[in-house]
Amino acid sequence: MIKVAVAGYAGRMGSAVVDAVTAADDMEVACGIDPFGKDVDFPTFETVAEAIEGASFDVLVDFTQPSVVAGNLEVALPAGVDCVVGTTGLSNEKLEELASLAPEGTCLFYAPNFTTGAVLMMQFAKAAAPFFPEAEVIEFHHCNKKDAPSGTAVRTAQMIADARDFTSAAPGKETEIAGCEGARGTLVDGVPVHSVRSMGFVATQEVIFGSMGQTLTIKHDSWDRSSYMPGVLLGIRNVGDKSGLIIGLESFMN
Repeated sequence: MIKVAVAGYAGRMGSAVVDAVTAADDMEVACGIDPFGKDVDFPTFETVAEAIEGASFDVLVDFTQPSVVAGNLEVALPAGVDCVVGTTGLSNEKLEELASLAPEGTCLFYAPNFTTGAVLMMQFAKAAAPFFPEAEVIEFHHCNKKDAPSGTAVRTAQMIADARDFTSAAPGKETEIAGCEGARGTLVDGVPVHSVRSMGFVATQEVIFGSMGQTLTIKHDSWDRSSYMPGVLLGIRNVGDKSGLIIGLESFMN
């Protein structure tokens, strides 16, 4: 039985993780971590340090906020706790720095997106990237999302850039008129990324490729947070056999 601590258990994603872990036959919620807690039927703590002191668990799942996730990992990883992280906002450099704190045999698994469809979208975008001179990413999320662009959009842009040996020739930020800076989005490794925040969305992303006389659009929609849970459970089940930093759910889907 895999014992799981859920950081951010009182939030929307954290609550979904608690439900998914509870329903799984091979794991259980050992404790919850959240300074804004709520009444539940498992032990709760305000900090990761308190949880490590007061409970026993194998895996920490973190769906908190960009401002606190690094601090949580700085405590959990040196203690030898495997970590499954869905909180975005950490750079690859920061992830590598955090993973270096862990003893041998401890894994930091970070996924910018835990839905299988989004992972496939990124893989399809990677495959298409060398064949189209232009590519742009548009991502849509709920109005309470704490970071922009999303981790999925950043990762997608990086994968597109890594898959091709050229940069876009499309008009860029130099064409933005005075007072409307940002119209062409932000550049992530040379790929324009645009973020939309609005009620009505959970998570949607489009990758638009263009070449002479044609476009290719790859789109993924998440309408409910339950779509993330199979990927989260896959991460929990696999980190115990891994060591070091692993990025991307595709690492376990293969």
